[in-house]
Amino acid sequence: QVRLEEFGGGLVQTGGSLSVSCVVSGSRLTDHAMGWFRQAPGKEREFVATVNWSGDRKNYADSVRGRFTIARDNAKNTVYLRMSSVKPEDTAVYYCAAASAYYSGTLIGEYDTWGQGIQVTVSS
Repeated sequence: QVRLEEFGGGLVQTGGSLSVSCVVSGSRLTDHAMGWFRQAPGKEREFVATVNWSGDRKNYADSVRGRFTIARDNAKNTVYLRMSSVKPEDTAVYYCAAASAYYSGTLIGEYDTWGQGIQVTVSS
């Protein structure tokens, strides 16, 4: 059974940087494309970034492209989301997600397993 656990997060000032990580257990990370999503209060969960099984194909939401970077270390079974130049609108609970496929896209339904989420708050 695949299990995802997020780490990091917390409070950061506008314009600052923060990283969150996701440790995968119960499965080989190379069997999964991975994604990050987020959900702000009162809003629907939205796509942030995705990376394929090998790490050489990535895609980002327009709202974070150029500011956020998704990366993976398959040897450590860990996926990262590095956030820079953060804005107050980046405040949300961030979720790590695993797809049972080598490539995945932007849709929630493409992902089978989810972490519990971790709070990121950007102060203005």
